[in-house]
Amino acid sequence: MKIKQMGLRQHEGFGDVELRILVIGSSGTSQFLLTNFILGREEFSENVFSITSSQKHVGEFVGRRVAVVNGPNMYNKDLSKTKMRKELRRSMCLTSPGPHAVLIAFDLEKISPNDMKTPKLVTNKFGQNVLNYTMVLLVYDGHLRGRELNEKVMRTDWHLCELVEQCNGRYHVFSKNWRNQAGNRELLHKIERMLQAVGGQHYINRSYKRAEDSIRTEERKLRKKRHSEIKRTCRELEEQFRGDELRWQMDNYNASVGAEIRDKAELQNSRLRTTLAVGLGLGFVAGATMGMIVGSVEGPAGMVVGGAVGGVVGGASGAAAQLAIQHLDDRVGSQTANFNAAFINRFFRAPPV
Repeated sequence: MKIKQMGLRQHEGFGDVELRILVIGSSGTSQFLLTNFILGREEFSENVFSITSSQKHVGEFVGRRVAVVNGPNMYNKDLSKTKMRKELRRSMCLTSPGPHAVLIAFDLEKISPNDMKTPKLVTNKFGQNVLNYTMVLLVYDGHLRGRELNEKVMRTDWHLCELVEQCNGRYHVFSKNWRNQAGNRELLHKIERMLQAVGGQHYINRSYKRAEDSIRTEERKLRKKRHSEIKRTCRELEEQFRGDELRWQMDNYNASVGAEIRDKAELQNSRLRTTLAVGLGLGFVAGATMGMIVGSVEGPAGMVVGGAVGGVVGGASGAAAQLAIQHLDDRVGSQTANFNAAFINRFFRAPPV
């Protein structure tokens, strides 16, 4: 199947599904203010200018279930290329099987010519067709409103107009005071109209397909590990409840377990673990090369031995470096507990009266 034929996937009842939004920023606080604005709560304080690990937060947006995933700042100089690739893969897993909208956030008063590269960076990482699902979000803290504000956007420096044009003319302005929810319903309508233009379908390409396949494989492994626990809990529910109440309890338990397993699978799957293999492979190649150079002093036999020993040492070093990155992620990163708490709050509630 050709890539451009895989740009979309039909899903059932768009109005009933959780709206998956990927938020990307080039620098500064814009993307974090946008996340607060969408969720209507302070997930990020005003002191947060950058994150080193992709994060997912769930909640409601104008009555719609929503999952907002924040990727790392695209121009974050503190992230190595390896770390950036891993975090972009992580954001892909967190929005799998595909985002309904990609929102690129900027400060209206601080747009620079360099920001014009952001859509290109996004397409390089997520595929060309992703721009059909992309909108420019502009944070603004001024006195202009309505038509005057729109005119300011379209008559400002040429690079902002070019930026908006790259996203098919789609943009939305929101307040730096994210608690001011004026315009949140309008933003939702713009996202829905954008989706209607592509047939009410979320974005997908081959990379997202691989991510979803990897997540589903991990889900099966996790469910198998918890098989005895799930079976035991179901028996306990059957002993305690009968009829409609039993069905209600079973449905909620299964939904909660499924959500928790999905949550873990998004953060722990082979798609993300491949960076370890890459580190091992690159280290082996580099080590083998250096070993052969050193061994060449002893002649052909020395090159063979030196290459073998250097490959083992280099491979171990590459793997160790990747493990160090992974352990650092575990300390700074993914806020799994927040996800589980959100899911538990959503599914474990008192039975209906």
